[in-house]
Amino acid sequence: MRDPRAVALAAIRRVVDGGAYSNLVVPAILARAGLDERDRHLAAELAYGTIRRLLSLDRAIAVRSSRPLDRITPRALHLLRLGAYQLLHLRVPPHAAVAETVALAGPRERGFVNAVLRAIAADPPPPPAGASDEDVAARTGLAPWAVRELRRLLPPEEVETAAGAIAGRAPLTLRPNPCRTTPEALEAALRAAGHAPRRGGLLGDALLLEGGRPEELPGFAEGWFVVQDEASGFVADAVEARAGERVLDACAAPGGKAVLLACRVGAGGRLVAGDVLPKRAALVRRAAARLGVRALVLAQDARRPALREGFDRALVDAPCSGIGAARRRPELLWRPRREELSSLARLQVAIASAVAGLLHPGGRLVYSVCTFPRAETDAVCDALLRRRPDLEPAAVIGPEGPAPRIRLWPHRHGTDAMFVAAFRRRG
Repeated sequence: MRDPRAVALAAIRRVVDGGAYSNLVVPAILARAGLDERDRHLAAELAYGTIRRLLSLDRAIAVRSSRPLDRITPRALHLLRLGAYQLLHLRVPPHAAVAETVALAGPRERGFVNAVLRAIAADPPPPPAGASDEDVAARTGLAPWAVRELRRLLPPEEVETAAGAIAGRAPLTLRPNPCRTTPEALEAALRAAGHAPRRGGLLGDALLLEGGRPEELPGFAEGWFVVQDEASGFVADAVEARAGERVLDACAAPGGKAVLLACRVGAGGRLVAGDVLPKRAALVRRAAARLGVRALVLAQDARRPALREGFDRALVDAPCSGIGAARRRPELLWRPRREELSSLARLQVAIASAVAGLLHPGGRLVYSVCTFPRAETDAVCDALLRRRPDLEPAAVIGPEGPAPRIRLWPHRHGTDAMFVAAFRRRG
């Protein structure tokens, strides 16, 4: 495929219809497409942007279409989304946006796609002006039920700002590997290669770049850094791992936190990293090999761990709805469903409870999820304390001071939306 719109369309279909993750499928399709740099950038913008704006694009299409959305064929709907994104959010000349998109349609779809896109170009539907959950969702891209969750957690004046920040774009964030380099050395290497890194606001050693491919940056092959949002780096720091300790990362893939923890425990300690699938555990092994750290990696169901008690610290970065990471995987703005949260919460409690039993008395457990609904955060912690009376809350040093539970927000802290809680196993 040499047409950037065709490349973007293929990625959009894989994500929306096939349930793929955009951060994996878009780079893979771009790598095979053989586009030049300019067209590669356009294809990426079209793919990620259309996925990020899906809710508002569907609203615009519904307003100008003669058919309801559920009666439009999937391919025609994807073409309409792709074209509407160009018309409403990019500086593409309307005639080019319409013509180039319609050219991808089949004979039976072409007339309908052309008519709808021309109607949108001639009279772009304005965003809704109301304050309802649906209106905020249409303006930001975050699902209405998730907007309702934000209303329960934030002051009213912050809700739409938070939703917009969650639906925004994240910088490429690098966390230096202290076993291989220093923040100063990595920053100097990046600047020498023509990049303009800036220091993180939450973590002083994090380096932020506006785009770029990690594998092409200086120090990647040498294991100088991991690609890690500041919120994830904050989670790793909250474990408070020390040299010589035995530390467990129970849900470790792809391995960014595990490799930093392995560096901190050093040769005299032991970092055990687990994940439920062998192919995900392999990602951790690969990360550890690149960063030059020692980790014992195993595939296991963390609800029934194949390990014995005796860990000083444990991290449960649990499977979750992931909405807080939508800045990098925009499909998480609309893909998770409210009705899925109860089953996720049961899984989270089961994992955290089983892992808590692997700590020796006085051991520290950190629970984290890159999301914000109460069912996956405070409710899980409350249930864990009921199930494990041998646990008590412990402090996490957050941006506003120590607390047993910390929430990070993109509009406040410049990070993914992350929830972090700590516990101590009583002696």
